[in-house]
Amino acid sequence: MKKRQARVIANYLPQFHPIPENDEWWGKGFTEWTNVAKARPLFRGHYQPHIPADMGFYDLRLPEVREAQAHLAREAGIEGFCYWHYWFGGGKRLLERPFQEVLASGKPDFPFCLGWANHDWTNKTWTRRSAFSQEKILMKQTYSEEDYVLHFQALLGAFRDKRYLTVDGKPLFMIFEPKLFPDIQAFIAIWRELARQNGLPGIHLVGAQSNVSFRSADGQVQLPRLDEAPSLYQAILDMGFDAVNSRGITRAEVAVKGRLNRFVRRTWDRFFNVSLLDRYRYDRIAQHMFVPEDRWENVYPTLVSNWDRSPRCGRKAAIYVDSTPQHFETALCKALDLVREKPFEHRILFVQSWNEWGEGNHLEPDLRYGRGYLDVLAKHLWADGNAAGEASR
Repeated sequence: MKKRQARVIANYLPQFHPIPENDEWWGKGFTEWTNVAKARPLFRGHYQPHIPADMGFYDLRLPEVREAQAHLAREAGIEGFCYWHYWFGGGKRLLERPFQEVLASGKPDFPFCLGWANHDWTNKTWTRRSAFSQEKILMKQTYSEEDYVLHFQALLGAFRDKRYLTVDGKPLFMIFEPKLFPDIQAFIAIWRELARQNGLPGIHLVGAQSNVSFRSADGQVQLPRLDEAPSLYQAILDMGFDAVNSRGITRAEVAVKGRLNRFVRRTWDRFFNVSLLDRYRYDRIAQHMFVPEDRWENVYPTLVSNWDRSPRCGRKAAIYVDSTPQHFETALCKALDLVREKPFEHRILFVQSWNEWGEGNHLEPDLRYGRGYLDVLAKHLWADGNAAGEASR
């Protein structure tokens, strides 16, 4: 019997279907495939466009597509998907249809959890604006104690679903931007009490946090330091979160190119509308993606397969080159080593992402590498029963 070596959860973008709002903002029929298909190489050897292989340019309204995704993920040893969840207050949601159909139909029979992408949608959400154009908020994120109750009640059915991923028996819920809340302690207190009132054993709240910061504790702009992870992680835990979803690519970029690089680039971009190509070798990024504090039991590291937002924002993107399944395998082994000594229930790795095609970080097969990334996961996540000691979930 095969056993999992770690609990790998893949972030899942539910954007690949048309919605009225995107029709209005970006043009009739817009989905992320619009950006993916129009991408072009920006330099010799730049891998663009990424063309999907096994499932083609799919539509997430189709249950057959969702079943095929679950089948591929299960074979690779991925425990479940973390569906990005867009809730803006007052019951307003966007891109909710794929997950709501998964919930209502009971299919695919594949574990899941939710990650609240609690940020405004602006006119640079799916493509970056010009330096000389005014940023416009398309959908405003709002917060209130009344809305926290409404939000929990709207998700209670999901939390009770037998497929919902749990930690220590409690449904896992991730928040992408904890520091955007005006009153995060109030939110946490209300949700914990609502979980108790509704017969749940609790709620396992995870706050996402980069392991480097461009702002000091009092909000002042600063040059980033590479040794900030302990204080940054602890700040999330001190808010009342149960765990931290650590994110390391920004720190890795700083480590590779130096602390001044990003400030110089932003200045040229903002004031002169000049975008200097920002290239990184993936293998060098992988050397700096993780920090020792990712070994903390209540820290769940993020493994990134690639990064290339040029389909969305052209020359303004940071682009990782030479991102291959072989180099991804090296990064995966580093990540597995970080969590190896943790109790299995907390031996969690997030992968960014299952299907972020517009950012280049997808595990889904493409024409260049096929199932190469999935094969790497299957090779290292599945072990014979007598080797691992923990039961497959």
